[in-house]
Amino acid sequence: MILGMTPFTFFHVAISLVAIASGLVVLLQGLLASRRLPGWTAIFLITTVATSVTGFFFPFVRFMPSHGVGIVSLLVLAVTIPALYKYRLAGAWRWIYVVGAVLALYLNVFVLVVQLFLKVPVLKAIAPTQADPPFAIAQGVVLLIFIVLGARAVRSYHIHPTAEPGRA
Repeated sequence: MILGMTPFTFFHVAISLVAIASGLVVLLQGLLASRRLPGWTAIFLITTVATSVTGFFFPFVRFMPSHGVGIVSLLVLAVTIPALYKYRLAGAWRWIYVVGAVLALYLNVFVLVVQLFLKVPVLKAIAPTQADPPFAIAQGVVLLIFIVLGARAVRSYHIHPTAEPGRA
């Protein structure tokens, strides 16, 4: 057990946190600043895919909301990754990539907020069922922040398409 978690859970949490941290770098220093960050972007996309995929390896007996989030995330990434690496941000693929990257990051943060309200005692105490106002307010604030940042990113990210393989 690592910090009260199984090794697999620890691995899943670690890659999730790396996905969120690298995604914030990509959003704040890349998309909003109209800069290419190929290394950070690759880390973000790889760890976000890994987070979603590993989420399906936890034991379960019924379909849960976390599975739905994982499926949506993988579908978003199935469009976002080719927009960047195959279509090289040409034409509409630029905004498709930006919206997809921001949405994938939002989904990671959405799950983080859910987990915080499940695992942090003070948060669990104020919203024990996750149907309580503090939980809804927290998720609403996160959603609004991502809507604003996503809209700004779509307007500000004007990287020209590149013909160089592997450059994004």
